[in-house]
Amino acid sequence: MSSKKIKVTPDSKAVFHPLEKEKTQPEGSKAWGGVFTESTDRRVELFTESISYDRRLFEADIRASIAHAEMLLSIGILTVGELAKMKEGLLEIRREIEENRFVFNIEFEDIHLHIEHALIAKIGDPGRKLHTARSRNDQVVTDMRLWIRDALDRVDRRLLDVQSAFVTRCDADFEVILPGYTHTRRAQPVLAPHIWLAYCEKFERDRQRIKDCRKRVNVAGLGAAALAGTSIPIDRFKTAELLDFTGVAANSLDVSSDRDFILESAFCLTQIALHLSTLAEEWILWSTAEFNFLRLPQSFCTGSSIMPQKINPDVLELIRGKTARVAGNLQSLIVLTKGLPLAYNRDLQEDKEPIFDSFDTVETSLTLAAPLVAGTTLNQNVIADRLDKGYLDATTLMEYLIMKGVPQRTAHGIVGKLVRSAMEKEVPLTKLSLKEFHEFYEGFDYNVFSVLGAKNAVEAMKSYASTAPEQVRMQIDHWKQKIEREVLDGTETADSEN
Repeated sequence: MSSKKIKVTPDSKAVFHPLEKEKTQPEGSKAWGGVFTESTDRRVELFTESISYDRRLFEADIRASIAHAEMLLSIGILTVGELAKMKEGLLEIRREIEENRFVFNIEFEDIHLHIEHALIAKIGDPGRKLHTARSRNDQVVTDMRLWIRDALDRVDRRLLDVQSAFVTRCDADFEVILPGYTHTRRAQPVLAPHIWLAYCEKFERDRQRIKDCRKRVNVAGLGAAALAGTSIPIDRFKTAELLDFTGVAANSLDVSSDRDFILESAFCLTQIALHLSTLAEEWILWSTAEFNFLRLPQSFCTGSSIMPQKINPDVLELIRGKTARVAGNLQSLIVLTKGLPLAYNRDLQEDKEPIFDSFDTVETSLTLAAPLVAGTTLNQNVIADRLDKGYLDATTLMEYLIMKGVPQRTAHGIVGKLVRSAMEKEVPLTKLSLKEFHEFYEGFDYNVFSVLGAKNAVEAMKSYASTAPEQVRMQIDHWKQKIEREVLDGTETADSEN
């Protein structure tokens, strides 16, 4: 049986037969095989390979390898000619992978050995010098930090897109008053933009967590080697500078064992998924016939194979459902790293698939969320027709009494009895007469009607960050300026990179 070679794209999933058993290489031919007198069992190769998923690190691995080679030149390990050959060979390998011309082979285990083997095949002995003063232990940590750093930046931009979609809705929806809920029961009236900006605040905290996490991701570990460092006088600070790392890890043992940055990234992604799930759950309910608050764009819905009338919110349901896998990935990473001793352990190979999947899932969900938010329409007439249901103005009425000197608990009791009376009559508070109000408190006058009804209740608000129209308008202006500034900054950054 011939050696199994599979041509795959950088992001596709290679499939290797689990029962295949074959000795494919002579003793000692692997990068680490000098001490061995037996070939690796084919089943072990199939069990231990990671190239089926870690090949997506190819760009980071080549970037880090070029920086490492430039550092080796600076300390005299490489000549100028050898560096030039290395860079040319590595860039050619990158093009081959990008163009799906590169052949992956499980005998080379992972993306690091694939690239090194291909480089040696292209340029000969100079390629054998690339792994000087580094181990796959610090190499994979460096690749993961570079990959996650880029991925965090992408997620941040996707979050900004969702925030922008919400802010863009605010002016058109400014006059719409919606019931706010606690315990899924109608509570108080709020302006629609107040709800939209609530999601902006949640996603802003997500963005701040990402930025803070990125600081700890952006630390160079290359040069720690296997666990103890190296006797070769390398310049780790030069390598860090070449790769735009802002810090250099200070303990070689810590470098090999550290996966904090992966767990922290996984938590940030989980929190984003949870916020998306809240949005999905709310809008799924709001789009039902029972609520009928909004219409989802049909391009983001699907139908039923048996019920011809159905327009199902499948995208929102899947965003909600995929939250489970993102949270599960975090749990897997936590359990994976529990109780591992210092330095590298092969268990850590299992960290990649969960974090890759979490990034893929959250990025896709955010990419769909932005146009879905922008394309959804509020059923304003339906909302307005039902707005007097649920006594949304009761709390404002209580606060009206408080401002007249009635103790809060006393006012609470008075309004509760008023609401009970209105419920029995099946009318809103606005339909009670002043005489009926006097049955429960003699101090009421005609001014009481100025705080009743959803619109009056909203306009009665005065506290900072409340749903008061002037407060909401101020927050809309703030968010518009913030989004405009960040979009402009992002454009300038992209231009400078190009």
